[in-house]
Amino acid sequence: MTTGTAALSWAALRDLRCAELESAADGWGRVGNRADAARDRIDKHLLNGLRETQQGAAAESAAARLRRLNRNFQYVHTECGLIRTTLNSLAHEMKAQQRALMLALEDAAALKFTVHADGSVSYPAAGEGLIDGRPLQGGTTTSNGLPDLVSPSGLVAPNPNVAKAQDIADRVVGAVRAAAEIDWRYAGILRRLKAEEGLAVPTSTWKDAASDAADVRDAARTYLRDAIPRTASPAERNAWWAGLTQEQREEYLAVYPDVIGNLDGIPAAVRDAANRDNLQLLIGTLAGRDDADSVAKLAGLREIDRQLEAGTDPPMFLLGIGEEGNGRAIVSYGNPDTARNVAAYVPGLNTSLDKEFAEGDLKRAWDTAKGAQKYDHSSAAMVWLGYDAPQFPDGWSSADVMGDERAEVGGQAFSSFMEGLGVTNMNDDPHLTAIGHSYGSRTVGAAAQDRGGVPGVDEIVFVGSPGVGVDRADELGVGKGHVFVGAAQNDVVTKVPSRLQGGLTAAAGPVGYAIGGLLDRDKDDLWFGRDPASRAFGARRFHADDGPRLISGSFAAHSQCFDAQPQRNNGSADSIAMIVAGRSGAVKLEELR
Repeated sequence: MTTGTAALSWAALRDLRCAELESAADGWGRVGNRADAARDRIDKHLLNGLRETQQGAAAESAAARLRRLNRNFQYVHTECGLIRTTLNSLAHEMKAQQRALMLALEDAAALKFTVHADGSVSYPAAGEGLIDGRPLQGGTTTSNGLPDLVSPSGLVAPNPNVAKAQDIADRVVGAVRAAAEIDWRYAGILRRLKAEEGLAVPTSTWKDAASDAADVRDAARTYLRDAIPRTASPAERNAWWAGLTQEQREEYLAVYPDVIGNLDGIPAAVRDAANRDNLQLLIGTLAGRDDADSVAKLAGLREIDRQLEAGTDPPMFLLGIGEEGNGRAIVSYGNPDTARNVAAYVPGLNTSLDKEFAEGDLKRAWDTAKGAQKYDHSSAAMVWLGYDAPQFPDGWSSADVMGDERAEVGGQAFSSFMEGLGVTNMNDDPHLTAIGHSYGSRTVGAAAQDRGGVPGVDEIVFVGSPGVGVDRADELGVGKGHVFVGAAQNDVVTKVPSRLQGGLTAAAGPVGYAIGGLLDRDKDDLWFGRDPASRAFGARRFHADDGPRLISGSFAAHSQCFDAQPQRNNGSADSIAMIVAGRSGAVKLEELR
């Protein structure tokens, strides 16, 4: 290797020992694995043991130091992984040029040509002159040189070896030039892969790590990347991951944590490990921006990071994270691959990756998981923000809130995710529940209409729903006896008028609304279809507390179904927990509208 300091010769390329590069890569991999093992020991043993046995200021100070050490080991693991992949990718690309060079040299040897140190190729006399019949003289050609096409007699009669020699010279020089470019590219990457001085790993360091990862991807180009089955089914992705060597898996996790961590069909523990690394990279990236969107997302990411560090029971699994659109985050409480009962809650209107989401929506999933575990300890629940939920800047006149497009796109993504849960779950027949809140119920409804239902889902729960896109529960793929609805009396979202009424109201005011009301005689049509809490829809309705009236200035009635605070005896939260735990027969039902 020249490391960009001297010209590369074909002899140096021929003699390059790529195995030594791969051996060095293995060494960096071992260092990274040791750092990862140390991080795991701190997280699962030392911190947990400290929380369980010690309290007070001294314990908090010790825990803070352990968390910092944990973060340092995480950074070491990430950077070692990048160096490992850089060296392996360098070897991979160099071997390709070595093969091209060796084929050219073998062709030259077979033809008895001589390849000189400068890449020029000498060839012997061959062919017959047109005048005297003698063999045409040999010569030497260089890459991109002009072949000798004229015989001594002045008539056109090229030596047949000229074109062959020219081709070999071009191939030799082409391989050397490509190898020199590869060498220069990777030398720059390796020079930049160095840590700041000191023991601390601040946000700025993670920003540099994010830049390092981007550089390695750009340098590596087709190495690893093209093999990722981005468009495959979750089952095919799961089989692909299972077929990789441990070394290959570690490289993918180091260089493509954002891809692997968000790929449906990859095991939950793997996604969690990838996303915890990607979380730090995202925090480092967004910390350098000052626009409102980045500031809001950064606050959400930091709150998720804080909760991951603090630890929860059941434990958190970060199954998805990203900054695209309004932000992406999938957080499970309990391992969805080992739990018999798994629920995914889809939030709706005005949800985005911000601190409010990280505090409120995560708590709803956590409360649901804890509630379900009271009935069956083998239960997990998660919040799934895998789509762009409509925002609410302009009231119900907002096109996104009023339309189906985001629900339809989100429904496809949700179906893929749930299919992935079924693939990775270790139980023979896991019990899966889809929970849709607000516009999220429309998203779940869209998923349920695709390909005969949400893959693997046994129960569907709608709360605070403005309609789900169908008029009957038996159109959702699980049977109407497995569709449950919670609708608070004072939740105005569950009473949004139908599109017909809304359109007539906009056109003719109160008169139009009255005409729409006459057409909707049973008052059971909402914006996105039949009211899920109505008799005509045919679902099973569980009790939801009335909640405060909107006139009080509170919108709490729309979201309190999940509220499981100790001071409140919330029957709806308990009903949802029973459904998730497979105890739906014990749910107390109330009269449909």
